Amino acid sequence: MRVLCYTRQPKEDILYANRLAYSMHLAWESETGAYIPFHHNEGILYAKATQDMQTGVLCAKSLKNPWIFHTEGGSYGIAAVRTGADGEPDTESEGCILVFRSDDLVHYEEVGLWRVQQTGYVGEIRCAYDAATGTYLICWSGEDGSWQEGRGRLFDADEIALETVKTTEKPAISKHEFCETASTKMEQWLAIEGICPGNAIELPDEQGAYLIRKLMTPVCGKVTLSSQGALSNEVFSDGAFCSGRSFDGVLSDIVFSSKEDLLQAEAVAVYSDGTVVSRRIDWNLDTSEESEDGKYMLFHGRVHQEHFDSPFAVNRADPCCMYWHGKYYYIATNDADGNKTLYIRCADTLEGIMEAEEVLILDAETHPGIGGLLWAPEFHEIDGTLYLFHAATSGEFFCEESRVMKLKDGGDPMCREDWSAPQLVVRKDGTPLCEEGKVISLDMTTFTYQGETYAMWSQRQFLPVDQGAWLYLAQIDAREPWKLVSDPVCIAKPEYGWENNHTFVVEGPYALERGGQLMVTYSGAAVDATYAVGMLKPRMGSDILKPENWEKCNYPLLTSRSAEGEYGTGHNAYLTDERGMVWNFYHARPGVDAPRSSFARRVHFDIDNEPVLDVLEALDLPEQLRHVVGRVRQNG
Repeated sequence: MRVLCYTRQPKEDILYANRLAYSMHLAWESETGAYIPFHHNEGILYAKATQDMQTGVLCAKSLKNPWIFHTEGGSYGIAAVRTGADGEPDTESEGCILVFRSDDLVHYEEVGLWRVQQTGYVGEIRCAYDAATGTYLICWSGEDGSWQEGRGRLFDADEIALETVKTTEKPAISKHEFCETASTKMEQWLAIEGICPGNAIELPDEQGAYLIRKLMTPVCGKVTLSSQGALSNEVFSDGAFCSGRSFDGVLSDIVFSSKEDLLQAEAVAVYSDGTVVSRRIDWNLDTSEESEDGKYMLFHGRVHQEHFDSPFAVNRADPCCMYWHGKYYYIATNDADGNKTLYIRCADTLEGIMEAEEVLILDAETHPGIGGLLWAPEFHEIDGTLYLFHAATSGEFFCEESRVMKLKDGGDPMCREDWSAPQLVVRKDGTPLCEEGKVISLDMTTFTYQGETYAMWSQRQFLPVDQGAWLYLAQIDAREPWKLVSDPVCIAKPEYGWENNHTFVVEGPYALERGGQLMVTYSGAAVDATYAVGMLKPRMGSDILKPENWEKCNYPLLTSRSAEGEYGTGHNAYLTDERGMVWNFYHARPGVDAPRSSFARRVHFDIDNEPVLDVLEALDLPEQLRHVVGRVRQNG
């Protein structure tokens, strides 16, 4: 399969800003010759920000003119020009190219800057591995447009071998060396919105199939019946459904011996990435018909699909929903009154929370020290006790701090008198987590991993200098979860362009464990139409209090391009319902300038068991695949 790398022309700042456009995008060549963008035509690879080690302040970076190439070890290299945040020349990168390495074009390691000249800025770059010499041939243009070339080890050194450098009239590596008919290919490339083409390379079929499975939104293409229900979350090994297209539904030919067996059946939805999901069926047992041969009774059913209005709650941001003791509870930041109150909804069914009555649970007047800005409430059960984590301020914004409320034994979450007063989160020495007026904390979440309980939150230092919001982690006391039992450590900073677009912020973490792998999704950038959701995770079995054990996905999982009409998608939380289905609750704006509002969608899990957050309801289970027929054998 042939894959093309490129950047894009920026659009209006609120829609596709410089820091988003100046990243490496990827597209793949279909059987028709057309190039199809991966990941909604948005960036896959972003340059990391640099940091002033004295002040901690980050300096955002972007990239231009990416060039993708095969390496000596069978992996992939990417060379690019590093720029300033908005595409301007980057003084820290003068005379250098930026180099990355990847095994699969999904996960990337930024190797760093590699010097090719002593002064002046690099324009274009081309690179190829020369097996005969065991070196890489590098061609680059300078500010005046002239070309030079040289050789070096690239990944084992930090500069080119000076004795190999020479000036050339044209680069030894053609930009279209992989294109039999360059003009035709360029025409196909230019059909992609905003494209600034790089180059294209050939990938092995297996690698190409993996890219499609990971970077194209899965689509349900077939539904069958299962009498065992044992296919849930398995993956087809033959890759038959990995082309990124929809397929015609196929009706299963299972025969049931009785109505009771019919009721045990499940629908198995098969997706274009090779994964499957089991769903329950709503059978109509009151209406049946006899088959033409008289051997069977035919019963009609519909594959069950929960539906949420988009949005289902206006002016409700940072939503969180929990299934607890047989009921569903929903809570969110209340933007309607300037964040002065928190309300809870309760329902017997998941969809019931859309219409459930709201009950006031906390306001900005009842408790001393709680003066407003009630943000990001989250339910968490720890050792059998229910807690409500949230942030509040004693006065102004610069005093915002994380707090915890406890539900009394046997208490009703819908009764405000059954909740304790908000308790300030403190360090292991008993002092407040943050210095009021200088540092704020918010969006605190908690989870248990490898038998220990942890808290993660967003923290922002404003004085003596604004560092932006970073994510911190600490172990907490499970009996008193407002108390840390370890020192906080920073595990993520807003390094990438999609995280520092309009402001340097990473916040809203929420943990999800799958197959023993801990994953944390979080939000980045300004809380406007550019807000987005990304993911980081630690190495399995490692000490998660060591920042070096964490790795961050380079690209966001959920953005304003994931669903038409949803802008500023962010601050998500997960719910596992009574059947084990995982749901993503998040806020977005149903219009660029619309209020933050609550949305919900099923979480799909890909071939690596990682969350996919952009499988819309129409893709998750298309209407034409929801009708199923079950055949029950008649006696005799």
